Amino acid sequence: MLRLTSLFKAWSGREPESVQLLPLSGSARKYYRMAAGGRTAIGVIGTNIAENEAFLTIAAQMVSKGIRAPQVYGVSPDRMTYLQQDLGDGQLFELLRPSIEKGVFTEAEMTLLRKTLAALPAIQYETADGLDWGICFPDRAFNARMVNFDLNYFKYDFLKFTGLEFSEIKLQDDFDTLVADSLESIGNTFMFRDFQARNIMILDGEPYFIDFQGGRRGPVQYDLASFLWNAGTHFPKAVKQELEGVYLDALRRYQPVDEADFRRRYRLITLVRMLQEFGAYGFRGYYERKQLFIDCVPPALGCLRELIEQPFERYPYLTEVLHTLAFDWEPLK
Repeated sequence: MLRLTSLFKAWSGREPESVQLLPLSGSARKYYRMAAGGRTAIGVIGTNIAENEAFLTIAAQMVSKGIRAPQVYGVSPDRMTYLQQDLGDGQLFELLRPSIEKGVFTEAEMTLLRKTLAALPAIQYETADGLDWGICFPDRAFNARMVNFDLNYFKYDFLKFTGLEFSEIKLQDDFDTLVADSLESIGNTFMFRDFQARNIMILDGEPYFIDFQGGRRGPVQYDLASFLWNAGTHFPKAVKQELEGVYLDALRRYQPVDEADFRRRYRLITLVRMLQEFGAYGFRGYYERKQLFIDCVPPALGCLRELIEQPFERYPYLTEVLHTLAFDWEPLK
């Protein structure tokens, strides 16, 4: 805390008059709102230098490209703490929360959603332009190792908790095919990795983007899937379709779009992302007993039911397991 106090004083010229620990989520990092003389900033205490370096480098890249990300005001010599811009309390998820349950969003909420999806291609392309992928944490790209990690996250940290019987050999056969298919073309674009409404702040009516320290080179479809198929928001099909259109219109400013091929890969990557999410809900929820993640399991099953309405013919056993999970299994409390 002394290092954060020193950073704040160097930035503001004053000792902080108040220091408030912000609510923790899935991360081990600690965030403090620090204030003095009407000025505020967010102090961050990290747990991993490489992760901190990823955030600091990507944040600087985004800001230099005109992307709305928090400015960094100061960094401690050991790189374990830093001071960043306070974007307020307008988390997009909390602003949407009153409408999420009924699945009907106001025009003001839809405007924020459209702005968010319209900004995503710029994040993916502008951030990638000149970025040193070597700083990415924990790896530089969406690759076979990373996909295998995510699929095993689902198997060992969620599926095993369910008590459902399954053949690990048959499941692995489909996982091997899924890994190969998911790496068809990852492009030279920045994958935010956890692009979802809890990582977007609304300031003066505009979306600002946070928690991108896990970003890496990867397919553009991944972030779209992360946002539109997230269990926390569980957008209705019609809303997803409209926002997909907004995203594709913005994407065309950066690349030609073969919509049929894009949607084929989008559906495939959505499956990969959804399995990763289930792994997180199992580990953070059933293992660490964090209620936020346990509460996400029922809506995540709803998303899964929608996704597998059309079976994945190349992954028949995985589809069978997911069908049993989605339709026959009762979520743990």
